[in-house]
Amino acid sequence: MSFPDRRLRRLRRTPALRRLVAETRLGVDDLIAPMFVRELGDVPLPIASLPGVVQHTLDSLRAEAERLATLGVPAIVLFGIPATKDAEGSQAWASDGIVQRALGALRADLGDDVVLIADLCVDEYTSHGHCGIVGADGIVDNDATLELYRRAAVAQADAGAHVVAPSGMMDGQVAAIRAALDDAAHAHIPILAYAAKYASAFYGPFRDAVEVQIADGGDRTTYQQDPRNSREAMLEIELDLAEGADMIMVKPAVAYLDIVRQARDVTDVPIAAYHVSGEYAMLKAAAANGWIDGDAVALETLTSIKRAGADMILTYLAGEVAELLSRR
Repeated sequence: MSFPDRRLRRLRRTPALRRLVAETRLGVDDLIAPMFVRELGDVPLPIASLPGVVQHTLDSLRAEAERLATLGVPAIVLFGIPATKDAEGSQAWASDGIVQRALGALRADLGDDVVLIADLCVDEYTSHGHCGIVGADGIVDNDATLELYRRAAVAQADAGAHVVAPSGMMDGQVAAIRAALDDAAHAHIPILAYAAKYASAFYGPFRDAVEVQIADGGDRTTYQQDPRNSREAMLEIELDLAEGADMIMVKPAVAYLDIVRQARDVTDVPIAAYHVSGEYAMLKAAAANGWIDGDAVALETLTSIKRAGADMILTYLAGEVAELLSRR
């Protein structure tokens, strides 16, 4: 007579046993909180398509960053909404630009206790919504744009950023930024490269948050990656690492867990995955309708990203998940 093998089932019998043998552990140290700060206005503005997320004032940003630090969240990433925009996005590197002011204030408040990551792009600051200089032909000029990124990187480091995170997907951006930082006595500042950033339909709520509309109904498919491709992402990662990236990012996360896994298999550098606005908004909408247990699905979703191989997760759930984890 044969007997079923019950070894695996026996190890699931109690919560304590399940914790003991868990392969993947989600902790507050895995979380990075994206935060938006606006130049105009004196009260935080809710973002309708991102329930629970706001465009902060400088004062409310500082208060929320203090709260996140108290919860143990180790890092935040900053995005700015300037009062004025122009063709080059010059507020991205202005010494009094909103993100530079926010970095200075947060560094004064928090010192080195929270890692301040500056998203490094110009789309929030350009009048046309693209991630660089647009030529007369309507195409983003890759090489001319690199100079803007150099300026922004130095401005962010000067203002107090611990890490710069280039997200524009220009060829050669990591090498250009590394050289600019090194020349400006910021050789100690690491680069978190958005190495595998896809031209995704999941970014809609984010564009609401940063008030970006791409001119003439355009898109970014010529410089962000094709969602149908995975080998391309590994090549982009290889190029960014060769140019000096210290960490790499996959964006989006949930719809691209296979890319996270492949990235983990080809590199040992830290990998971030961005649980993007559309992924967050769908979870929140389903929870609001009572279709899912929002807390349970939040934890399961972020655990899946960690299980795929990510070392850190950018997520709008950071604050509430930190609270959930503190109660477990």
